[in-house]
Amino acid sequence: MNLPFFIAKRYLISRKKQNIINIISGISMAGVIVGTMAIIIVVSVLNGFTDLIGMFYSDFDPDLKISATEGKMFDPETIDVDKIKAVPGVVSYAEVVEEVAMLKYGRQQYPATIKGVPANYPDYTNIDKLLIEGEYYLEKDGINYAVLGRGVANYLGAGVSFLDPVHIYVPKKGKQISSNPARSFNTDYLFPSAVFAVLEDIDAQYILVSDKFASELFESGNKISAIELDLDNDANSKQIQKTIQSILGESFHVKNKEQQHDLVFKTMKSEKWAVYFILVFILVLASGNMIGNLTMLYIDKKEDISILRSMGLTTKKINRVFLYEGWLISFVGGLIGTILGVFVCWLQITFELIKLPGATNSFIISAYPVQIIFTDILLAFLAVLIIGFAASWYPVKFMSSNHLAESNII
Repeated sequence: MNLPFFIAKRYLISRKKQNIINIISGISMAGVIVGTMAIIIVVSVLNGFTDLIGMFYSDFDPDLKISATEGKMFDPETIDVDKIKAVPGVVSYAEVVEEVAMLKYGRQQYPATIKGVPANYPDYTNIDKLLIEGEYYLEKDGINYAVLGRGVANYLGAGVSFLDPVHIYVPKKGKQISSNPARSFNTDYLFPSAVFAVLEDIDAQYILVSDKFASELFESGNKISAIELDLDNDANSKQIQKTIQSILGESFHVKNKEQQHDLVFKTMKSEKWAVYFILVFILVLASGNMIGNLTMLYIDKKEDISILRSMGLTTKKINRVFLYEGWLISFVGGLIGTILGVFVCWLQITFELIKLPGATNSFIISAYPVQIIFTDILLAFLAVLIIGFAASWYPVKFMSSNHLAESNII
């Protein structure tokens, strides 16, 4: 039997008398429990928001997007398209044209990205689910239509029920500004058929048109801006991405859903880890209770120390008694805090106890989203153990060198 561990356990759970040391021990453990719960709950909520934003983007974006590393457009005939289509797991293939243009509706003007999409665009996205007004179609009875982002529609003051078209102005390729600016622009018009809503940065940026309309407007000819691929639900997207990247070489980017909005997801991950380290720092401050607790326990147990020494217990093993005491407080507190934190997250996922302020029935969620990730729980628990070790080691080391005649290293 490990005698120092047995004695430390007795000191922790034995409550024959209630004194200030017992109270401080309880406060120390409570601080560890609350700190661990806070880390797990807050980080899980941030995971939930990240997953929610990813879900929004996944409804609008393809599984993989191929674009040139240099220049805005490229000729698809310069790559082996058939080889890409033949990659196992690739379900849909689409060529799109994107370019910025100036929109004008009545007296309102607004710059937006015109995205020309093929007829199979609804097949590999959930654009129909994103519509908040109107019906999705880009051409009907020989008339060109557009699906506007909600932000674009709001800025222009345009709507599906309005009769006036949206006018589009694009600089002509190779033309310099002349005394008559009208000659330097390609102009066209189309009618709104629907309005979609995803996230503000997309809603206020994109309008969808047919690929034929976009090619003629931008004079792109056979060139395209990107190739969008839809993958089978059971396919290994990472492996397919590597395979296609090896086919295309370094002249092209092959981006997954997250990489298509790299800045957004990197920012959210940075915020998550910043919050994590702030909470860990608070836990470090809370561990100061443990330092005081072990110091007072060391002083209170002087008689026990003398008895143990007279029984032949070395200074090294006596020190381990108090070191194990601190570790037990950290371990038990971290374990309870982890269980409670996961339990609170489960309650929120199951019953949606805490609602989002200002959320209405029209919003996709009404309560704080939560996603539990095992690695985050493990990191939180390891952080508690490391902090507990450091907070236990220092007071034992200090008290050993000042209050025991014998000097040994722990």
